[in-house]
Amino acid sequence: MKQFNFVLLLVFTLILSSCGDGHPDKSKTVATKTTDKNISKIEVINFHATHRCKTCNAIEANTKYTLDSHFAKELKEGKITLQVVNVDEEKNYDMAEQFEAIGTALFLNVVANGEEKHIDLTEFAFAKGNEKDDFSKKLKNKIEMEIKNL
Repeated sequence: MKQFNFVLLLVFTLILSSCGDGHPDKSKTVATKTTDKNISKIEVINFHATHRCKTCNAIEANTKYTLDSHFAKELKEGKITLQVVNVDEEKNYDMAEQFEAIGTALFLNVVANGEEKHIDLTEFAFAKGNEKDDFSKKLKNKIEMEIKNL
């Protein structure tokens, strides 16, 4: 019975960690230098683990919905891009480390005037991830605020 409880606890811990919030400090905005001052864009980056919960999947679906519904022109022009990144794949380790994403996380990477600004939207994404309309409205507003800075 003790062995069964240990296995059950281990499985439960793994499930919770795969749906973690992806970043310990939800309000963090980090500015870093980039090399090309001619590039101005917003990269929407949706990190996730291999094993995903309902909310993690909803965050991705609602992010795509928002971009397709409100920013189709900007997506086509490359002014906005979407990257969906599995943090468990070795090829993505460096990028996940750069954003300190260990599971599901949502970031805007605003590139303007030779600088990158990482805006962590993970807390917002988990709070509103299952509310399509509210999520979309608020993500749209956040992106529109940043487009003004390009």
